[in-house]
Amino acid sequence: MKKIGIVFGVLFIIILTVIFTAQEKPAPASEYLRMHVRANSNSAEDQSVKYEVKEAIVEFLIPYAAEAETREEAKQIFAELLPGIERVADKVLAKNGFNYTSHAEWRKEEFPTRVYDGVTLEAGVYDALIVELGTGEGDNWWCVVYPPLCFSGAAGSNVQYRSRILEIIRNFFGD
Repeated sequence: MKKIGIVFGVLFIIILTVIFTAQEKPAPASEYLRMHVRANSNSAEDQSVKYEVKEAIVEFLIPYAAEAETREEAKQIFAELLPGIERVADKVLAKNGFNYTSHAEWRKEEFPTRVYDGVTLEAGVYDALIVELGTGEGDNWWCVVYPPLCFSGAAGSNVQYRSRILEIIRNFFGD
């Protein structure tokens, strides 16, 4: 009985240590690349097509985002894709009968504090991929393209999670 009490005490200490040392600290703005898709206006039609354009751009970028191993590599890949991003956006706009086009570019932008999939990005100036539809004067959709927080869930969920602590317990007690 003492053995079980000691094991659970040790496991409790291990669990607390893991919890307190694994708490995520926000990375500096310089480690992220963000994206804005700005609608032409705030009309219902312009706002609606903005989401269709966003979906098409995210779908287009998924395989390229997976290739990038560093922030600088991602920025270079996405910079080379600017004409392709515009083509994707323009195709969606034309399909929906809009007579304006898009413009994509990289620039530094001020962002407020935002939370993406549990990651808090502090307010600050970030490098950002900006996609303006028409005049770009409407509300926008935002995300993080590196690391690719925009794409979580977009490419499916074939992720399997393991608990090392659970494995230790099972090995100790024998499944």
